Amino acid sequence: MPMRTKKTSVVLVSSMLLEMAGHMAMGIAFGLGFALLLTHIPQLGIAAYIDHSVAPQGVMLMFVVTCVTTFGIGATMTGLALSKIKG
Repeated sequence: MPMRTKKTSVVLVSSMLLEMAGHMAMGIAFGLGFALLLTHIPQLGIAAYIDHSVAPQGVMLMFVVTCVTTFGIGATMTGLALSKIKG
């Protein structure tokens, strides 16, 4: 009798995608909070450094997008690794 190949359930795939979307949303929220925290602590000097640049709005936008992207991708990859370990 031939063995059946394992088929991934649509429910399993959709729940995995929802889980990864949740991790990504959490990472984006943490990235926004991190950028807000770094730019509002005067002792760090990040806001002063951004204010003295040639185009402060562009530099601020680039800083926030970098934080958000880094945290979002990091949280998604961590969630993927943890869900693979979990089974």
